[in-house]
Amino acid sequence: MEDYLNPIFRWLHIFAGVMWIGLLYFFNFVNASFAGTMDGDTKKKVVPELMPRALYWFRMGAAWTWFTGLILMYLVFWSGNLAMESGDNMMSDGLVNVWTHIMITFTFLAVFIYDFLYKSTLASNVRLVTIISFLLIAGVEFLMIHFGQFSYRAFNIHIGAMFGTMMAFNVWFRIWPAQQRIIKAIKEGSGPDGKDVALAGLRSKHNTYMSVPLFWTMMNQHTVLFNSKIAGIKGLVLLLIIVIGWHIVFQFYKKSTKIKGF
Repeated sequence: MEDYLNPIFRWLHIFAGVMWIGLLYFFNFVNASFAGTMDGDTKKKVVPELMPRALYWFRMGAAWTWFTGLILMYLVFWSGNLAMESGDNMMSDGLVNVWTHIMITFTFLAVFIYDFLYKSTLASNVRLVTIISFLLIAGVEFLMIHFGQFSYRAFNIHIGAMFGTMMAFNVWFRIWPAQQRIIKAIKEGSGPDGKDVALAGLRSKHNTYMSVPLFWTMMNQHTVLFNSKIAGIKGLVLLLIIVIGWHIVFQFYKKSTKIKGF
C-alpha cells in the first residue's frame, strides 16, 4: 500500500507547494512594489476583490503542502523506523534513542520559539535576531545529528519540515488574520492599522527567506552527495546553503524594487 501512497502524496505535495510558493513570490516580489503605485480609490476597488481570492489559494496551498509533507515523512522516515535501539534505516545512522523522538517532536514545536522570538524586543534589531535565529538552527541541526542520530537525509528533511511548519503557521495564524483586518479597513475607506501591515509583511518576508533553503532540504532527502563535503563536518553544507539562500532572497528583494511598469 505504501508503494502507491508515496508517489500519490509526492505529486500532491509538489502541486500544493507550487501553488503556495508561487503566490508567496508574487506577493513579495511583484505585488509589494505594485501596491505602492495605487492611489486610495484604486486600492479600495482592487484590494477587496484581488486579495481574498489570492489569499484563499495561498492558505489552501500552505495547508495541503504541510499536510502532504507530514504524510510523506511518515511513509519515508517514520513508518517502521522509530523502534528504540533499532538502526540501519532511513531515519537513523545509529541506534534510535529517546533523543531521536525528542528532536522529531521539536521539529514541529520549534515554531513557538520562533514566534516568541519575533514577538520579543529582540526582533527590533534585525541583525541580532537574524544571528540568533541562525545559531538556533545550527543548534537544532547539531542535536539532530549528534544526539538524535539522524541520518543525512533525515536531518535535511526535518530541518525543512521545521521551516515549513513555521511558514504554514505564519500563513494561517499571523498573515491571514492581519490581512483580513487590512482588507476590511481598505474596503471601508479607513487606513489599515500599521501594526497589521508590519506583521503581515514581516512574516511573509520570513516565509520567503525560509523557502529557498527549504527547497534544498527537499532535494537532499533524496541523496547523500553533500554529506560531510566541507572539512568532513556533517551538516555544514546545509548551514552554508541557508546563508546562501537568505542572500539570494535579499538580492531578489533589491531587484524587485527596480522593476517598473510601462
